[in-house]
Amino acid sequence: MTEAGGEIGRRIALIGAPVEVGTSEPGSLMGPAALRTAGLARTLADLGHAVTDRGDVAPDVPAGARGFAAVTAWTRALSRAVAAALDAGELPVALGGDHSLSLGTVDGVLRHCTRNGQPLAVLWLDAHADFNTPETSPSGNVHGMPLAALCGEPGFSDLFAEPAPPPLDPARVHLFGLRSIDAGERALVSARRVGVTDMRTIDEFGVVAPLRRVLERVAGEGAHLHVSLDVDFLDPAIAPGVGTTVPGGATFREAHLIMEMLHDSGLVRSLDVVELNPFLDERGRSARVLVELVASLFGRRILDRPTPPVAAVPAEPPARA
Repeated sequence: MTEAGGEIGRRIALIGAPVEVGTSEPGSLMGPAALRTAGLARTLADLGHAVTDRGDVAPDVPAGARGFAAVTAWTRALSRAVAAALDAGELPVALGGDHSLSLGTVDGVLRHCTRNGQPLAVLWLDAHADFNTPETSPSGNVHGMPLAALCGEPGFSDLFAEPAPPPLDPARVHLFGLRSIDAGERALVSARRVGVTDMRTIDEFGVVAPLRRVLERVAGEGAHLHVSLDVDFLDPAIAPGVGTTVPGGATFREAHLIMEMLHDSGLVRSLDVVELNPFLDERGRSARVLVELVASLFGRRILDRPTPPVAAVPAEPPARA
């Protein structure tokens, strides 16, 4: 199966993750349905990909349950679903759902990569660092903690199924679009040497040079690239359907350029689309924007053009945490 541009289509597995146990704002459990209604599967199929909708993950947890017991159930169920898709040669796209779902998706990718002896790199497109722990979090909401848990910070015992894989290497995590960070997170992100491209850097240098540096490193390491796309990465004027809006986010064209560069790199092997809250949206606007962005990541383009080499990277601008 090929696209119009002659590229080989991917086998994509859509995995619904109607999760809102990690946030205090109701509504994100409707996110997967909104993305389906906005035509995600049809859009990807029209690009030449073989798309299978695996339905929604349904963990064994009582309706309305919250707290770490509910988060653990979701984490383990999503991990199994994502690992199974990767083991079957599919590219899993998790449809969310609050960002606590990435505990499960990234854990599943880690298990797959560990079995295959491949390093894992994570690109976190988000207004927030999501590197809080139960001790540092001002709110206690788990959707602000997934990266800390995945990178092995204390306070998350029994969250992942045993035998657990080695923790995610924080040096292989890159926060892109950061513009809101808590004091405790800031200290941890700096201490663990997490990669950061904040909005100040994007304002000064644009998205191309910083993202090329990230992609060059991933390609050089032969790593599996997992992308986690939070709706609040975008400016809320573009995508208002999220519970934690932060002004000053990525513009429509910046976001599409990032997706186009990710597609051109050929490095993305798994994807999360998270924090869509249709209850807070405006007539499906945010869901439609997300579908368009995912389409760009999977090859939609205006004109065919030569794929630029990932290695052409300008000098590194100063890093900020």
